[in-house]
Amino acid sequence: MEGSSESNSRGLNTSGVSEFLPAERDRSKSFLSHIGYVRSLLGSHKEDTLRADDIVRALKCEDVSLRQWLDNPERSVDAFECFHVFRQIVEIVNAAHSQGVVVHNVRPSCFVMSSFNRVSFIESASCSDSGSDEERPKETMKKSQEVGGSSKEEEFQPFPMKEILAMEMSWYTSPEEDTGCANAYASDVYRLGVLLFELFCPVSSREEKSRTMSSLRHRVLPPQILLNWPKEASFCLWLLHPEPSYRPSMSELLKSEFINEPRESLEEREAAIELRERIEEQELLLEFLFLIQQRKQETADKLKDTVSLLSSDIDQVLKRQLSLKQKGNDVLSFLVSRKRIRQGAEGVEAEENEDDALDSTLLESSRLMRNFKKLESVFFATRYRQIKASASASNDKPLARYYSALSSDGKSSVSNLTQPDSRQGGWIDPFLEGLCKYLTFSKMRVKADLKQGDLLNSANLVCAIGFDRDGELFATAGVNKKIKIFECESIINDGRDIHYPVVELASRSKLSGICWNNYIKSQIASSNFEGVVQVWDVARGQLVTEMKEHEKRVWSIDISTADPTLLASGSDDGSVKLWSINQGVSIGTIKTKANVCCVQFPSDSGRSLAFGSADHRVYYYDLRNPKLPLCTMIGHTKTVSYVRFVDSSTLVSSSTDNTLKLWDLSMSVSGVNEAPVHSFMGHTNLKNFVGLSVSDGYLATGSETNEVYVYHKAFPMPVLSYKFKTVDPVSGLEVEDASQFISSVCWRGQSSTLVAANSTGNIKILEMV
Repeated sequence: MEGSSESNSRGLNTSGVSEFLPAERDRSKSFLSHIGYVRSLLGSHKEDTLRADDIVRALKCEDVSLRQWLDNPERSVDAFECFHVFRQIVEIVNAAHSQGVVVHNVRPSCFVMSSFNRVSFIESASCSDSGSDEERPKETMKKSQEVGGSSKEEEFQPFPMKEILAMEMSWYTSPEEDTGCANAYASDVYRLGVLLFELFCPVSSREEKSRTMSSLRHRVLPPQILLNWPKEASFCLWLLHPEPSYRPSMSELLKSEFINEPRESLEEREAAIELRERIEEQELLLEFLFLIQQRKQETADKLKDTVSLLSSDIDQVLKRQLSLKQKGNDVLSFLVSRKRIRQGAEGVEAEENEDDALDSTLLESSRLMRNFKKLESVFFATRYRQIKASASASNDKPLARYYSALSSDGKSSVSNLTQPDSRQGGWIDPFLEGLCKYLTFSKMRVKADLKQGDLLNSANLVCAIGFDRDGELFATAGVNKKIKIFECESIINDGRDIHYPVVELASRSKLSGICWNNYIKSQIASSNFEGVVQVWDVARGQLVTEMKEHEKRVWSIDISTADPTLLASGSDDGSVKLWSINQGVSIGTIKTKANVCCVQFPSDSGRSLAFGSADHRVYYYDLRNPKLPLCTMIGHTKTVSYVRFVDSSTLVSSSTDNTLKLWDLSMSVSGVNEAPVHSFMGHTNLKNFVGLSVSDGYLATGSETNEVYVYHKAFPMPVLSYKFKTVDPVSGLEVEDASQFISSVCWRGQSSTLVAANSTGNIKILEMV
């Protein structure tokens, strides 16, 4: 608008408009009441143009231009509505004239219709003859972009197309303006007459509109307005008189019977509209409060049920504790009488004090309190799984059975639950076992540091570690193409500076995996980067069997505990092969669409197999039907690098998505399990194979922070961690090396001892204490 030649030639003074509006604020209440337009109309006395952000604010509302409202094909004439709109525009023009300002742009495209038909005047470049955007003014577009508005046309479309705007200019040009003898104030009155006609004479098509408005230039009105709205038609003709002097002035117009006759009705209607607005505002607030109340009530109901559940659990634990104490007292009394110990009741009291001290220690455990929220979450997950399982056994809805057991006062009674008494406390032992194991150990200490003679060799990455069946020997294998067998106790007990393997087996290729045969103590299998699976006799230090059917690198191998002649291997060629060690050939193949990174048999069966894939999934097969998986576990977001069975129905998987996931094989639906029991997080694993080992419910894994992490299957947060120190081999000082990571871990049977190795070949025997 600024600098517009048309604006200057037509004498538009927007600063004048800004000045007259505050003085007329009370008279133009409906015009100013909509909050979205107050600032756009008032502006600053020092500004020469309306503020761009106010225009944008107007455009962003769910409002339309008066032109769009008039041309709506579904619009029907409502006399009160039309008078309401017309009077607002008359008051705006009168306010301008009273300040000596000629509006000129008394045209529908220069007014905006807001809620409840409130009219606001906006001065825009759409009034320019130069034409601009088809849907909205170029200046408005420019301004909206300057104040950060979106340039998407879908967001701003308040104006009709430029052809209509161009025709509107001719429709609203007075006869004297065409001849160059303009009477500015009278021309505004003429434009009011055209506007009044448009309000009471809707048309259904653009062609009809063009014909009707062309006839209006000659003061020819359509028959329908003459028949339906004679008074309005007569008043319209007065405003449209070709002689400016015969048109009414603004004061005459405002005093006319036409304007004043429906005033009372309009004011009543406006008051009703305002009242309806206030009622709707109250309804909106009421709806909001009801929604808050509903949500808080739902929370309160859940909390009430949770407290009831806890009350019943506390009752069960107290009864158990009382029963155990009674048995303990009976046993203690028996021992006292047999050994004739003279402690009497004081001894029992001392024992009870020790129990109280233990309880206090548990509560004060920093690890417990630090992870209290997570422990609480696991507790409730365990409880609801137990309730669901009990309900499923009775063919009933899981939580409904529990909630139906709640009495009217919100308390839960053990007797109200229909499940058998033997199952009511079924959750206690597993959860208590997990809690105790979580709190049993406080740190990891180094029992031995295995220093090798070739430690300075750069190719020392250990890819795999494995203990033999008795936990006496452990083997390491990696990129140095060697399988090294060490005697665990001798390393722990000997204080030597350098430890040498008792047996060393040489391979032609880098080694990726090893696995001991639990039946034949001296037999160990290996896999390498060339896709070869080999079986070795450790006692004789010889290669026994070599199997070469894989086409690419073999990442993992496993020998079945239940059938020691059965071996499985997973390869980058997308296949899992089953081998008979005695025959030296594959006896079955499972083909997949992605690289297979890990394989494992369950400990109690040679008929099942699990493996992890680069397609982010874990597959569990019944080998008697190798065409389709028995269960597919979906949840990881990156490559699954390891799988290990925790027990016959539970396995854990490791992925380069920074997590371990625990899976219950019995929870699959239609062969798919998308809900892991836990996701263990704390370690860092984004690109490397860092190892995974399971022992007595404890899960050990490496981390790319050069740390070993230990979890327990019951809880998703780490139990312990140990960081390998990086020592400079020349200076002997500790240094920071972000490139080092833990590459392999392995528990020593079902003990609290494990062996871990990192990417530099540093091997440590660690123990939880």
